[in-house]
Amino acid sequence: MDLGIKGRTALVCGASKGLGYGCAEALVKEGVNVVIVARTAETLEAAATKLRAINPAVTVKAVATDITTALGREAAFAAHKDYDIVVTNAGGPPTGDFRDWNRDMWVAALDANMLTPIELIKAVIDGMMARGFGRIINITSSAVKAPIDILGLSNGARSGLTGFVAGVARSGAVAKNVTINNLLPGIFDTDRIVSNFAAQAKKSGQSLEEVRAARVNGHPAKRLGTPAEFGATCAFLCSQHASYINGQNILIDGGSFPGTF
Repeated sequence: MDLGIKGRTALVCGASKGLGYGCAEALVKEGVNVVIVARTAETLEAAATKLRAINPAVTVKAVATDITTALGREAAFAAHKDYDIVVTNAGGPPTGDFRDWNRDMWVAALDANMLTPIELIKAVIDGMMARGFGRIINITSSAVKAPIDILGLSNGARSGLTGFVAGVARSGAVAKNVTINNLLPGIFDTDRIVSNFAAQAKKSGQSLEEVRAARVNGHPAKRLGTPAEFGATCAFLCSQHASYINGQNILIDGGSFPGTF
């Protein structure tokens, strides 16, 4: 299927590895030029090199910056002004007990997982509407749908973003062919989940392999998701074929959510 986005330009945040990289890779395969953003220059440039090899016909720019800051966002827009596609993404805040989280930790979580995506949406939505095309994808978490107690910082910040998107996605942009959707990943084979497994192993006294095996065996799919299949879903939502999908929270978890809806 031709997704109809060849020649478009996308900003993909947190794209040096994991789910962000999976999205950038899928878009590059579709002929989309990308500006990838992450904090660590070395890792980001390695990702850019891989992307350029996948499709030499596209332009891949790497901007090593902190997108949660005003200066970081200025750097992203200095690399390209008028984005057709924006994929917002930030690493999840620390796990733990809510009793231990102070105001600074809450503000940091809100900055990364709610306020930064909102700033990016604000920066691009009017231009997208004027040009008659735009796709905004926010990578949130399955914890928005099924909250996890130790992920309270993420639950709160990402749920705030979800509520904001529910309103702005229906405020007139879709009539101009601009959609905003959220992708809710479950358990994927990324560095983030490995670090979570390691924390669980340390707490429980089990080995990392035992923790991983228990999680996989308890999952309906009996495996972890891959960044590539997550990216493929992201690319479809960015396509011309997805213009009637708007304001949605799309759960990608291999069937682990136990509800009907």
